[in-house]
Amino acid sequence: MRRSSSNGSENGNEEETKEIILREVQNVHVNPSEVRQDGCAACHVLFTLVDKMQISESNASDLLSQILFHDPQLNDFFIEMVENIHMKKRKMAIPFVLKNRNAKDRHIESNFKNFLEELSYDIINYGHDLVLRKLMISAIALEIAQNIGIDYHAAIEELYYYMRKNDDRTNALLMEFNDRFYKNIKGNYDLSHS
Repeated sequence: MRRSSSNGSENGNEEETKEIILREVQNVHVNPSEVRQDGCAACHVLFTLVDKMQISESNASDLLSQILFHDPQLNDFFIEMVENIHMKKRKMAIPFVLKNRNAKDRHIESNFKNFLEELSYDIINYGHDLVLRKLMISAIALEIAQNIGIDYHAAIEELYYYMRKNDDRTNALLMEFNDRFYKNIKGNYDLSHS
């Protein structure tokens, strides 16, 4: 994810930020218990930046993304830390972890392309509303997984359980979001063509 930030190199914080990220990634490599048992390794580094630099979570996220984007070696070290905590230590996705980086990238690229093809197929056969709903449910489940510290499949099942139990309310909220989303797109389209 590439983001721009108003707090990066313009303020001379880039080197300091890079040092904090590197130090924290090294700390987690040496002592994985730095990340709590169900915690997120990437969030641990992010909140270390928030704490040490006294900046907002949003600015810390921008800085982290920016620095990892511009420093491929640190980016590789960072993803190794994430994989070590979330896969090796937690004994998840072992076949993926054992692949070399090129094989991992090919696997991710294949999933990336397949997902976009599936969405294109769904748009043609079922319409935009269904695809938007599918994307929203995926994003909500991912948010739940990250916040609770469970895997995505468990999060999606928890979400579906909740949605079945609160069908009218959740459906109304999803439809309300759809309406606002389409109105915003239409408003932006009308502005650009006026």
